[in-house]
Amino acid sequence: MNIIEGCAAPLPYSNLDTDQIMPKQFLRGIDKQGLDKGLLYDMRFDDAGHERPDFVLNRMPWRQACILVGGPNFGCGSSREHAVWGLLQYGIRAVIAPSFAEIFFFNAMNNGLLLVALDQTRVQALLAQVSDPARAHLRIDVLHGLVDAGSGNVAGFELSERHRDMFLHGHDMVDATLARQDAIAAFETRHWRERPWLEDNARRALAGSRA
Repeated sequence: MNIIEGCAAPLPYSNLDTDQIMPKQFLRGIDKQGLDKGLLYDMRFDDAGHERPDFVLNRMPWRQACILVGGPNFGCGSSREHAVWGLLQYGIRAVIAPSFAEIFFFNAMNNGLLLVALDQTRVQALLAQVSDPARAHLRIDVLHGLVDAGSGNVAGFELSERHRDMFLHGHDMVDATLARQDAIAAFETRHWRERPWLEDNARRALAGSRA
């Protein structure tokens, strides 16, 4: 997927953690199903389970958002991968923020959720823009690393080559590794040719200890 385009919702919270993104009561299942219902549950719903009318994702047009614009250290807290699964099931394809927690970043990369890091000033401008329902449309060009907010307002962002390739081809880390099988096999052959004394060293050492 080269282009992500659509409504963007503002979540102007610093340190939004994975416990808030996906509360613990939605972690009981043994599969990934139904996590969209738990996404940001305590923000979206009151104690009686009714929607909070003032929360952004309960209002149009942001109810249909496919992009979130958040605050710094997005996704901090516990390592629960369910937070990423829930975002994707809800329909979120990308999150833009000044910074992301490390474990959340790699969970997102491994599951096809695009994370775009922009400087704080840019993010604040985007938060202000997408808070206006008439200006909540963003376009992200993954291949070229660009966020287009319209009216000539374009910001560049960086992705590692691995991250970009994984996202564009729909690969997780296992897929990305398997795609390099030939290079891995060539390295292995070269390694043993140059260091033959290391090959099968563990088996020979074990056999010697039993002698």
